[in-house]
Amino acid sequence: MRQAVPVELSSLVGRAAEVARTRALLAAERLVTLTGPAGVGKTRIAVRAVRELCGGRGADVVWADLSRVPSEPGGGAAGELGAVLAGREALLVLDGCEHLGGRAGELAGELLARWPGVRILATSRQVLGVAGEALLAVGPLALPAEPEDPAAPCAVAGVALSTAVRLYVERARGADPRFELTEHNAGAVAALCRALDGIPGALELAAARARRHEPAEALRRLTADPLEFLAGGAGRAGGADALSLCRLAPPGERLLWERLSVFAGSFDEAAVTEVCGFGALGPGDAARTLRRLAPALLAEPGHAGRYRLPLTVRAYAARRLARDPHGDGATAVRRHHERCRITAERAAQLWRSGAQLEARALALRELPELRLAMDPHAPAGPAAALEVAVSLWFLWSACGLVEEGRGHLERALALHPAPRPARALWLAAWLVASFGQADAADPLLVEAWTAAVQEGEDAVLAYLAHVRGTVALWRDRPAEAACEYRDALELLPEAPEFGPGRQALEAALEMALARTDPAAHPFAAGAPDGPDLWARSWTGYAQALLQRRDGRPALARTWLLRSLKTQFALGDRLGQALSVELLAQLEADLGRYELSARLLGAVSGYRPASACAPRAERVLRLKLTPEALRTAYAEGTRTPLRELLPEL
Repeated sequence: MRQAVPVELSSLVGRAAEVARTRALLAAERLVTLTGPAGVGKTRIAVRAVRELCGGRGADVVWADLSRVPSEPGGGAAGELGAVLAGREALLVLDGCEHLGGRAGELAGELLARWPGVRILATSRQVLGVAGEALLAVGPLALPAEPEDPAAPCAVAGVALSTAVRLYVERARGADPRFELTEHNAGAVAALCRALDGIPGALELAAARARRHEPAEALRRLTADPLEFLAGGAGRAGGADALSLCRLAPPGERLLWERLSVFAGSFDEAAVTEVCGFGALGPGDAARTLRRLAPALLAEPGHAGRYRLPLTVRAYAARRLARDPHGDGATAVRRHHERCRITAERAAQLWRSGAQLEARALALRELPELRLAMDPHAPAGPAAALEVAVSLWFLWSACGLVEEGRGHLERALALHPAPRPARALWLAAWLVASFGQADAADPLLVEAWTAAVQEGEDAVLAYLAHVRGTVALWRDRPAEAACEYRDALELLPEAPEFGPGRQALEAALEMALARTDPAAHPFAAGAPDGPDLWARSWTGYAQALLQRRDGRPALARTWLLRSLKTQFALGDRLGQALSVELLAQLEADLGRYELSARLLGAVSGYRPASACAPRAERVLRLKLTPEALRTAYAEGTRTPLRELLPEL
């Protein structure tokens, strides 16, 4: 068991801080435990820390690889190590304590009590639980930002700053000296590093495939079958780490590992209790087991008490759960879907109550789980998937995730037998008409109207009128839009169970009237009130239209900037587009034509495809040469909007 300090196999990219903290703790404590999930680099940090702490002083180091110790009781580890340590002042490294389970803590405690000259540095996926134990959690490497499209060209500079990417590139060059990080593969490399959770061991396995697979192909293979890809086709589980993690765990822990695989993203104790706490592993047992497993999980950055399964562990545990003869897998999936349904409805209730930033945060935090619930191929079926998607209407329409929302609705509607539900048809029509091509929504509008009449869904009839009004507004027919919005308000129940509230529809009417007949609606002179933050941003836009019309550009700008702050906070891309286009009009009114063109360019990707050209564009075509307009517009497309609007 005793051996020299192992040869260091890693450059330890991005691990200097952990090495320094380990050295500092060893200088002050007798027992230091490095904890973290498999493959995160605990052993390598221990090697470097021991070399830096003891290398120049001839200190006595004993290295014990516990993976070679029999896991059953009576393995004799304490006696063997005791004979080696007797009478010495030594640093003992217990590497891989998880292989001994609960006996690792007993071993460390016994050695510390018998030999006062001994200090211990342990690596373990679990806390040893010994009095005086100093813990240092080893987390994954820093990840790059998530690319919007891994296949699209991506700036290298931002991606290359990530330590996970640096390690991947270093190892990929070792496998293929021709490998380079370029704008064509940077997005795929970033997505690959994120999919592998920034775990060094997994990154190195993936990088070793660089000669055979380009990053985009590696990402595709990893997504399709993580274990097969990381195993390189060698027939192993893709992990020996994943295999040993589950094999070495006691039955209760092994059961929880398997049930946790139903989570796509992060989870907390309440979620685990609710989804995984049943049958042989009750709610209380599930919570206690989670606390024991926590060091071997990935902590969710910025969210204390939330964890994720490493990819390979999740893939392996999911396979085991699917083969469970007792039906635990089906039960866990069913409980997970029900939790998602309740979460989506809770977020919708928060939105209706005016806590819209909180609703958005909840929906985004739980989005990986909610995506599973919106899979029409899942056991719950397309009807259940549509129910969740409709509850999250605000996430698609008001928080900028239009394309994703359309995708969920279209996939589930395609599999839903006739008659299809009116609420889902309305939402699909709204997303297509308001944010895409209006004409393409006509069949959905007709089908939704028929379904709403048959189902007695007055709220859907109101929302369909709202969709028709919005299309008319985009086509610069405000009088027609105002008529539709009035019909919508008449049809809308006082307290609708889903969808936009009355204040949002009133704000739409105010926008239409501001372009036609302001006197026809009692516009408030001060700040708009009401709990609906999103609706108030649209009312502020309507106020800006009025102020510009009345020759008060400074006040119009104030209203627009106030609305934009809300639209940025919510992620409302459509709101940002229309507010910035009106700001561009104000700049053109003042003769600042190039700035106006840059503003239009900055939001060119946000506006509806069916909307008529921005009014400011007509002025700019008269005031700027075609080349000057193209140059300023292109500059705007490359400039973050906040740089053009420093007031925000």
